[in-house]
Amino acid sequence: MHACPLVAILRGVRPDEIEAMADVIIAAGFTMIEVPLNSPEPLESIRRIAHRFGSDVLVGAGTVLTVEDVDAVAEAGGRLIVSPNVDPAVIAHTAARGLVSLPGYATPTEAFAALAAGAHGLKLFPAEAASPAVLKAHLAVIPRHIPILAVGGVTPENLGEWMAAGAAGGGLGSALYKAGRSVDEVAQAAKAFTAELRRLLG
Repeated sequence: MHACPLVAILRGVRPDEIEAMADVIIAAGFTMIEVPLNSPEPLESIRRIAHRFGSDVLVGAGTVLTVEDVDAVAEAGGRLIVSPNVDPAVIAHTAARGLVSLPGYATPTEAFAALAAGAHGLKLFPAEAASPAVLKAHLAVIPRHIPILAVGGVTPENLGEWMAAGAAGGGLGSALYKAGRSVDEVAQAAKAFTAELRRLLG
């Protein structure tokens, strides 16, 4: 998170393209990659990235809904567990296994339930259904040391608005990668995000 507070969300990525996509994303400066479990053979993609980059990259899964999913991701070498919801059992199991828990929340009630269960950070999801003003209001009560990522609809053009409101960074989906996009297109999108991040952080 300190190296680069952006998560590359590769929903729909295939194992036969994951390494090429990960290479250009990491070369652009990213250090966190999420492969949602509703992608083709997601555990194989996670296994390949984990083997390729080791501890240099925090890789894991998104759309993690059950404790069994957590175990499967861990066995594939994943260390990041991202959920679209707040499920205390999934969060607690993730923390107990020594993995990083980043569940999705929409309200302060959900945020505090996630933190009580052991979440390491939060993702405001879907961010496009909220606004930077909503996040700023949440941060009046959510402890400031908890990293919150805006996820859903984040682009290089609006990343600054989210970070000005208090987001630590963002989770980047279709603005970075979507099925069918070429490696060159993903490389350019990744560079646009990290260039904007560097500008924002000075």
